[in-house]
Amino acid sequence: MAQANARLDAALSALATHPRVTLSHGETPLEELKNLGPHLGITLWAKRDDCNGLAMGGNKVRQLEYYLGPGAAEGADTVLITGALQSNFVRLAAAAARHLGWHPEVQLEERVPTDDPCYRNSGNILLDRLLGAKIHYFAEGENEAAADQNLDEIADRLRREGRHPFVIHLGLDHPPVGALGYVEAACETWQQFQAMGQSPSHVVVPSGSGLTHAGFLVGARAIGWQVPILGVCVRRDAEQQRPRVLRRAREVVALLGIDLEITDRDVIVDDTVLAPGYGLMNEPVRSAIRLAAEKQALLLDPVYSGRCMAGLIHRVEEGRIPTGSEVLFIHTGGTPGIFAYQNELAQA
Repeated sequence: MAQANARLDAALSALATHPRVTLSHGETPLEELKNLGPHLGITLWAKRDDCNGLAMGGNKVRQLEYYLGPGAAEGADTVLITGALQSNFVRLAAAAARHLGWHPEVQLEERVPTDDPCYRNSGNILLDRLLGAKIHYFAEGENEAAADQNLDEIADRLRREGRHPFVIHLGLDHPPVGALGYVEAACETWQQFQAMGQSPSHVVVPSGSGLTHAGFLVGARAIGWQVPILGVCVRRDAEQQRPRVLRRAREVVALLGIDLEITDRDVIVDDTVLAPGYGLMNEPVRSAIRLAAEKQALLLDPVYSGRCMAGLIHRVEEGRIPTGSEVLFIHTGGTPGIFAYQNELAQA
């Protein structure tokens, strides 16, 4: 235990060298899902990062604390970010800007092929508008480099107008600063389990940009927590996602300046419930959302947390998560997305 505590202190000290702002209410609950778990034949815990306080919460709150730390130090007055029309990250970046007294300018990408008026006007995009974000639309929804370049062009225009914009770049050409929030989350979660005398045999997390997955993985390994961490693919297939997470995890290690090797064996991804693709509903996701609501009053979104739960359930049904296992589900939020997908969720 002394060695584990020393590793924990070292990880937290490395995090403390990075500037950050405070956006959340602090430590999020670790909740045992006492109805849903037994229904699945496992002990199931949820790390409730949907309950972290800012504008309906979600995993991006932790990431934004680290992304916006340098912006605050530089005296920024505007934040720019890009994402899908129903992006939780965009919504929370706009909320963080308002929380800090900044102005939000957001770029919404056409990633999901749908004309559903709920998708295009409700959920996260409704909250973006309520937050007073200036919205820019971008047609090339799967072109990260072009999306980031367009953000930079908007930022240049704002500088000419006398503003002080801070751009959150999410492409692979930029450091995964936001993942530091999930290094911290892994440390926090491990301490919560230690306090209860519990230890999960599996951790299951959505894997999209890869920063939540990579950050939690690095945090766990940095403190000597060797639990398998499964990333359920929500945007790219496993063949594309595995090297992305490995690269991001190694970049996070470099940001922390610690002596840690992340290997191929550490990166576990599953794309079984991904089809037909990012942001598109399928029956396993719809069923998982309904099951979590009916059994546990746990609200999941169709893009991230619902797909993650669907992946977890599939693994249990296949026996790859054995009956009787203790499993931690990272609830990344996304609640507003439920309303954007109401027509599809209403289907039998």
